[in-house]
Amino acid sequence: MRRLLPDPDPGPLDVAELIAGLALCDRAPADRPYTVANFIESVDGRASFDGRSSALGDDGDKQVFRALRSVCDVVLAGTGTLAAEHYGRLVRDAGVQAARERHGLPTQPLLCTVTRGGRISREIPLLADRDARVIVYSGAVVDLGDVAASVEVVTVDPAQLTVAWALRDLRVRHAARLVLCEGGPTLLGQLIGPGAIDELFLTLASKLAGGAGPGIISGLQLTDPLAVSLLWLLEQDGTLFLRYGFGG
Repeated sequence: MRRLLPDPDPGPLDVAELIAGLALCDRAPADRPYTVANFIESVDGRASFDGRSSALGDDGDKQVFRALRSVCDVVLAGTGTLAAEHYGRLVRDAGVQAARERHGLPTQPLLCTVTRGGRISREIPLLADRDARVIVYSGAVVDLGDVAASVEVVTVDPAQLTVAWALRDLRVRHAARLVLCEGGPTLLGQLIGPGAIDELFLTLASKLAGGAGPGIISGLQLTDPLAVSLLWLLEQDGTLFLRYGFGG
């Protein structure tokens, strides 16, 4: 992988070292974790192919994906994404687990999801992993039955429950400093709306998806286009890796 912006570098660059060197967790404000999102889209603006974002990825995308999971406290994903992407163990690679331990983190991040209606598929593979830790913020009773994962359910008044509220609670309840949002498009919109996101890592895959699938954001209404700052641009095998900052 090479860097095109800023300070062009022909590489090869070690993406894991590059992302670890950002020390994103140290940027957390006092009232919530530092929150970044990692998304992929095709050249024609689709966030998935045949319902799954993983179909658009390549080796470079996997490098960024693993590097971000190696430094985060929490992985945040919507219930639909958990089911559609068949979420299993968050960190399988022994090298990534070792990197997390070097960063003073448990080998597995905490998985967080938010559901207003309390509906979560019991078929999500992660729930069958006895090493998995899951926290569910719900506006209704959650009945998962007997699952192997350690699941903490925080029931919240539906009128109060927002993703931004859940982030603030994660900061207090689990001392979370870095949250990685992995989707889906509605969840990303719910982060951007109240200004609860700090950075977006966006992979622009050198692929066409066709169809009428969603983009990376849905459900967000803005009065004006929201400006973001390009922090870096990397490239590998025709795929572009962009990092954007929010908030000026």
